[in-house]
Amino acid sequence: MRRAWGTVDTQWPVTLTEGQIVLRPLHRRDESAWHRIRTMNRAWLTPWDATLPPGGGAGPASFREMVRALDRQGREGRMLPWAVCWASSPLRIELAGQVTVSGLVGGSASMGSIGYWIDERFAGKGIIPTAVAMAADYCFDVVGIHRIEIAIRPENAKSLRVVEKLGFREEGMRPRYLHINGDWRDHRVFALNADEIPGGLLARCRRSDELDPGTHRG
Repeated sequence: MRRAWGTVDTQWPVTLTEGQIVLRPLHRRDESAWHRIRTMNRAWLTPWDATLPPGGGAGPASFREMVRALDRQGREGRMLPWAVCWASSPLRIELAGQVTVSGLVGGSASMGSIGYWIDERFAGKGIIPTAVAMAADYCFDVVGIHRIEIAIRPENAKSLRVVEKLGFREEGMRPRYLHINGDWRDHRVFALNADEIPGGLLARCRRSDELDPGTHRG
């Protein structure tokens, strides 16, 4: 597939595993579980969900169209759109959320941005910090980009704890930066460069778990 200038080689599709956490492509067979989770978690997720501004065009008309669009952008080197799954046993692997590296570019920028959400039932297990670390390490070590950033609304205390745990460096406020829950919202921006974590972000996440007895696994 021909790539646009400035994109990177993601080798999509990609599956990553760390303990009970699996990052894999979203599949068409996930449709029922995905809709059920999103419906159950409407109040939990809506305040932080990205929305399209007036005149911003239409999003995917169906779940299957969304999956096709995500896979296409993955193959084009524009993003890494992972489903986050939790393996409570070898025979029970549940869809728990998503983590997406978007805006991937090479060249002199050599960067990407990470966004994520999780089913409230799985919150508190350390899944999202680990998934973000897995995604970042893949981007740094395999894709070869230089910088990862995460933009978070100032009110989103749970998401702010993710970047705090992983040691992301805060770079300041971007006023009215992203269209979230129906309006342009201010965001705090956090970032890491590859040379700031020579041992990898996942190793840092593991050390943090060892120091934090409140992180629940299993």
